[in-house]
Amino acid sequence: MQTARKIASAAVAALFVTVMPLNSFAASEFAGEWKVQDSAGKPFEITLSKDGGAKATRGEGMSGTWKQEGNSAVITWSTGWVTKIRSEDGRYRKAAYKKGQSLEGQPANSSDAEKIK
Repeated sequence: MQTARKIASAAVAALFVTVMPLNSFAASEFAGEWKVQDSAGKPFEITLSKDGGAKATRGEGMSGTWKQEGNSAVITWSTGWVTKIRSEDGRYRKAAYKKGQSLEGQPANSSDAEKIK
């Protein structure tokens, strides 16, 4: 009985070690470089790394983290703003939310999003 428990525990541990990294940093359709626009219509790029890091070429540069939630990449910037890149009807849209703004409401700004790499 003790041997069966050890084997079962080892199998569960191996599964956990194998599956968790894939879930945490799985390749995503969102990983890569995106061309979007700011609220003034000026283009900039957002890079979403496979390891969950995010950066943007807007202004002095922005950095943050991202994760996939359903059909969206949710980016949390060091400024407190949150950006969503969402797949909608075969195309992508970017929506940006001010610090503290509800992600369920109207975004502060939005634009098309194009994956360029």
